[in-house]
Amino acid sequence: MPNLDLVRKEKLSSFRLIAIGTWRTTYDPSVYGAMKLPMDETLRYMAEFREKTGRRITVTHMMAKAVAGVLEKMPDANAVLRYNRIYLRSDIAVFFQVALKDDETGEIDLSGATIHHANTKPLLEIVDEFKQTVDKVRSKKDKQLEGTRSMFKRIPPFLLNWVLDAVGFLAFTLNLDPKYTGLPKDPFGSVMVTNVGSLGLEEAYVPLVPYSKVPLLLATCAVQKEAAVDPETDEIKVVRTMKVCATFDHRIMDGSHAAVMSKVLKAWFTDPYKHFGPIPDEREAKSEEAPDEEPASPEEAAPVPA
Repeated sequence: MPNLDLVRKEKLSSFRLIAIGTWRTTYDPSVYGAMKLPMDETLRYMAEFREKTGRRITVTHMMAKAVAGVLEKMPDANAVLRYNRIYLRSDIAVFFQVALKDDETGEIDLSGATIHHANTKPLLEIVDEFKQTVDKVRSKKDKQLEGTRSMFKRIPPFLLNWVLDAVGFLAFTLNLDPKYTGLPKDPFGSVMVTNVGSLGLEEAYVPLVPYSKVPLLLATCAVQKEAAVDPETDEIKVVRTMKVCATFDHRIMDGSHAAVMSKVLKAWFTDPYKHFGPIPDEREAKSEEAPDEEPASPEEAAPVPA
């Protein structure tokens, strides 16, 4: 008589197979922390950005640019651990989690998009590059990515751990070009960002991914309304905030890095007009280039809802 009445699940998404081959033990160097960011000015900035550029900017784009600013302030956290030694990266790259549906299993699968040199790119360029990459991933036109997903589905389950360990060892420990493993060059970047707020979650902590060698993961949560005391008038008012949950590798980062990250992120989201830069008015520029065109209708000019 078995201890549990079990039925094996036959069809698994590529992400589920990779996850099974990734995490084997709770013995790891993860540190978890959370901070609340003020969002009133950021949401106003985003609405103006949408109106002037016609782009659907999200908090994910904002966080990508802001966390790139964090790594500029603390370059020793932009690192990879190899042979128990820390190597600093020259590029600040941000990896975004992207959700898509697995055609074979019908389950939600996870993929990603990486923005390289995010600290040097204007916010508008990040928004456009992210959209192009995600559209390519979701339409399954990224041949390299589709090849990687297909390859992992063909690997026998008992070999998953070894294969993922081998991929991480070759691409990061030995620092070899990973094209022979089916992965693009530097596929996971310096930091991973995932928007769990789009799922309605107010708090969530994401796990480190050992083979990726990424020491910092951020989860942006749902924007919330809450009561706050005005420090000047002592009056209670309603403000909007967003919790950001961080997971970092204690072998590379510690409390001093977390303090810098908290300070920088709060500064950027408190005063986005100062830190994210001026918003380009592309609609006005387009009007100047083609004065004979009819003006956009109010529906076309309206900001896209969050």
